[in-house]
Amino acid sequence: MLTAISNDSAAVVIVSNGPGELATWVKPVVDCLIKQNNRCVNSNIPHYKLILTLVPCPNATGKEFTVANDWQLFDLVIPSKHFLKLLFKPSSFGNWPKNGVVVFLGGDQFWNILLAKRLGYFSITYAEWIARWPRWNLHIAAMNEEVRNKLPKKFKKKCQVIGDLMADINNQISPISEINNKSWIAILPGSKKAKLSVGIPFFLEVADNITENGSNINLMIPIAPTTEIQDFLYFQSDKNPISKYYSSRIKSITKLENSIFEFVLETYKKTKIFILNQNSNHNILSQCDLALTTVGANTAELAALNLPMIVVLPTQHLNSMNAWDGILGIIGKNNLLNRILTFLIKRFYLKNKKFLAWPNIKANKQITPERVGIISPKEISDEVIYLLNEKTILLEQKINLLKIRGKKGAIKKLSNLILDAIKN
Repeated sequence: MLTAISNDSAAVVIVSNGPGELATWVKPVVDCLIKQNNRCVNSNIPHYKLILTLVPCPNATGKEFTVANDWQLFDLVIPSKHFLKLLFKPSSFGNWPKNGVVVFLGGDQFWNILLAKRLGYFSITYAEWIARWPRWNLHIAAMNEEVRNKLPKKFKKKCQVIGDLMADINNQISPISEINNKSWIAILPGSKKAKLSVGIPFFLEVADNITENGSNINLMIPIAPTTEIQDFLYFQSDKNPISKYYSSRIKSITKLENSIFEFVLETYKKTKIFILNQNSNHNILSQCDLALTTVGANTAELAALNLPMIVVLPTQHLNSMNAWDGILGIIGKNNLLNRILTFLIKRFYLKNKKFLAWPNIKANKQITPERVGIISPKEISDEVIYLLNEKTILLEQKINLLKIRGKKGAIKKLSNLILDAIKN
């Protein structure tokens, strides 16, 4: 709860939703704001409270509140289930300062505008691809000029191009002896239930195939903040209907001591996969040779780290929508609607969508391979081994990823916009 605070205090309210946004947008911005906040004692900027408001979103995992709370960075974290309560009766959460700013960093931009109006605060929206509701947005922080150019002329004065928040990901490599002189593959099966239900059994079999056919190849999984080690056991078991299509199973998960990795997972085929469970794993990921991932914000994160990747979406499992989140999960429980919706997604959405991975969308061309369709784990493992032997292809992808990465400094620029809003 917000306690009574002095009249010269202010509030910075960050609006967000899912695990990717929390890890790659919210936390870096908040870390910067906290550093700035500590310097406010001898400046004309009022001391401010940091508040995180999670908004309703079908892409959320349900664990965002716990993750954000555990960071111990915020004066208050409001779970998404209480968002409507916040809109109707803000006083139920404590004493709000008269001065404040609401910052959009994930979810639906409309929630940001609505909350700012309700609290009487200034609003700032970080627009990655498009700035919606420009009439009611007080200020727009755009990723690039393309976002600004999409705005009607009369609203462009509200918009400032700050750059890509992802470009500020720490890419300074500190060599780690445990991952030197080896080929390392990072596997990112996703963080949401729908993705994990496919990603864990699929990539476990990919891992077994890699170790059977490749030598001196090591595997790691950087576990998402909203994912728990128990999720691996659940989604590879018979409790997950998709697991029956794959033979690989986990034999054991062992806690590690005195290691950069927290656990090591071993399959029945003796494949070892090291589990990295850290809030910030960018330094370690930067030293991998290749990543296997599904679609989502993680493709932007890997691109910022200049890590070559293969983006995998096995569409043979789209009909297993009982494992999906949100409205698709509800629809998927009806077999007829399940089949109809699956057909429509395959026939129209995936066929007409030009690119799915963030770096390809940004470059408007395929610079990272997207494997979409009826895909076998062996196809992916064969491609991995081929790429590890063809270093020039990986190097070309690294060069292309570097070209699309924006200039650093977006986080500092956004922090300055927030501070200016409070000051003025």
